[in-house]
Amino acid sequence: MPPTPPPELDLLDTEPEFAEVDPTARYGRYTEVLGKGAFKTVYPSSHARFLGFDVRFRMAFDQLEGLEVAWNQIKVGDILRNNDDLERLRSEVRLLKTLKHKNIIKFYNSWLDKKNNNINFITEVFTSGTLRQYRIKHKKVDVRALKKWSRQILSGLVYLHSHDPPVIHRDLKCDNIFVNGNQGEVKIGDLGLATILDNARSAHSIIGTPEFMAPELYDEEYNELVDIYAFGMCLLELVTFEYPYCECSNAAQIYKKVSDGEKPSSLAKIEDPEVRFFIEKCIAKASQRLSAQELLMDPFLRDDGEKIFYPLQSNTKASGND
Repeated sequence: MPPTPPPELDLLDTEPEFAEVDPTARYGRYTEVLGKGAFKTVYPSSHARFLGFDVRFRMAFDQLEGLEVAWNQIKVGDILRNNDDLERLRSEVRLLKTLKHKNIIKFYNSWLDKKNNNINFITEVFTSGTLRQYRIKHKKVDVRALKKWSRQILSGLVYLHSHDPPVIHRDLKCDNIFVNGNQGEVKIGDLGLATILDNARSAHSIIGTPEFMAPELYDEEYNELVDIYAFGMCLLELVTFEYPYCECSNAAQIYKKVSDGEKPSSLAKIEDPEVRFFIEKCIAKASQRLSAQELLMDPFLRDDGEKIFYPLQSNTKASGND
């Protein structure tokens, strides 16, 4: 009777093979999906949005460096109708490759799969998911941790906005900020909606998530300060466990409140006046809104108190759409 193989050999036999490799054979994609977004897919997996496309994320492996990475895939057939659309996408991808900052998601490689009509790109993978998922998982967070996250997000925005011309994210939210929980590391991701500000220093298209969109975005005349407004809404969600404007049932109601200058109802639920005042600075009118660099120097972020934020009794889960 043949000897029973050691348990570790059994495990090796069940290791998944690559479902796909990139043209250089450096990156191998596994079958499980991480997530799906607007225009991309990541392997493991979920859905998300990228440059207005639906994307799926899957777990992959960098055989050269021995790193787990995220394989993002965009189905471009129904989106890119002409060469101009394809060139726009390529230019955005080229932009992502140039961004190098500790608080911006790392972008490793990309290529066009003409046979399957896909654009694939490789990014770093995050162990703890999005900041929204992380905050829901960890209910009790000291204010110092929130300040640490805020400083990292603002540092990333300073980097983007310091480009000439500035780079605007345009869809910043807790769902687009990623966490390595074992290091307390926070990085801005999903830069697919990012745009380079033109010479007039204003952009001209309505795009983003209504709950996080600054009033001037609806007027189609805006600059990088729309990201500061969105950051303020992110912080509001982190503190209250409520999606901004969760009292509204549709985007039209949100638009009316934002246009009328009415703040989210969750803002009034913040008991700490320092926290509320800092958020109000972020979501102030564009003419009064501070830059990311100015906010980093704000006394609120420089003073590490010892307060702890607990979830509101009536809201143990974040509201709103994922």
